[in-house]
Amino acid sequence: MSEAERTPGTVSDRVLTLPNLLSALRLVGVPVFLWLLFTHQDIWAFVVLALSGLTDYLDGKIARRFNLVSRVGQLLDPLADRLYVLTTLVALTIRDIIPLWLLIVLVGRDLFMGVVILLLKRVGQTGLPVHFVGKAATFNLLYAFPLLLLGDGDGTLATLAEVFGWAFALWGIGLYWWAGILYAWQVRTLLKTTERRQVDTDA
Repeated sequence: MSEAERTPGTVSDRVLTLPNLLSALRLVGVPVFLWLLFTHQDIWAFVVLALSGLTDYLDGKIARRFNLVSRVGQLLDPLADRLYVLTTLVALTIRDIIPLWLLIVLVGRDLFMGVVILLLKRVGQTGLPVHFVGKAATFNLLYAFPLLLLGDGDGTLATLAEVFGWAFALWGIGLYWWAGILYAWQVRTLLKTTERRQVDTDA
């Protein structure tokens, strides 16, 4: 299909697109961030985290604006998000920048979603479309982490960064779990609909 023939909302099979490149760069940034953080190059680690949040915003915006939504991107973007969130959580916990309970709450939500996906596989599906609430939660968390890292210091700037970082983090936690509940409700509705169709077919 040519670009002229592609209508808005079409999901293409293209791999080499700018949004996919941005998602791939976010994945490459994970080990770079970890190395910077554990060698205590916090300013550069902050820069990498901030850029990851920016690329997460840009890849979706560009994909929708220029009709570059692709199947690869639909897999790559959430994978990059989950990997970045998880590794950042663990690394910041090890560095004592965030408390252990924050790691437990967010990882607990991912475990909950793992159960939801297992239920979804009962009806032959492997995933659900990314929900706006889920993207908003990820945005909040990707903004929170660099601010919390910057807040691990002294002075007015560090204090302000910590305050705003925790504001984003708490909003992110709430939205993260709310998105999980919405996904679970979608799966519950889908399972009930599938079971009803099977009963009607058997009858």
